[in-house]
Amino acid sequence: MGVIKVSQSFRTKVTPNRMFKALILDSHNLAPQLMFSSIKSIEFLQGNGEPGTIKQLNFTEASPFNYVKHRIDALDKENFMCKYTFIEGDALMDKLDCITHEVKFEPYGFGGCLCKITSEYFTKDNVEIKEEDIEHGKDRAIGMYEVVEAYLLAHPHAYN
Repeated sequence: MGVIKVSQSFRTKVTPNRMFKALILDSHNLAPQLMFSSIKSIEFLQGNGEPGTIKQLNFTEASPFNYVKHRIDALDKENFMCKYTFIEGDALMDKLDCITHEVKFEPYGFGGCLCKITSEYFTKDNVEIKEEDIEHGKDRAIGMYEVVEAYLLAHPHAYN
């Protein structure tokens, strides 16, 4: 099994607290509303949000994938950090055993934050992953964060 580690970060004009609440703690409600063209629903299969919780993200017909299941591995509400693992689903493309993501929201500037995402792609034996597959996943993640940032800027009282 091989491991490919990818880090990315971007700045927002929204506080770490609000980004964390919207993207991590309430994503099961907010993501299907804001990204209705690609995300049909997010269901809790086990747990209620704490570490060990398993959620299933169901994609719409417009998406190239049907679903992905992820497990919450760590959740630090005081330091705005979450670590989770994609453990099952066609989004793993039969090439990956799993993908882990660690997301941190740190204060930046006046009232904004720096979002840091570290992902580790664990490939199956004798499988090579293409750079474009990883870039496509990174673009989707950043796109989701940008949609949530725009929503929070337009709704300054949401997730306070």
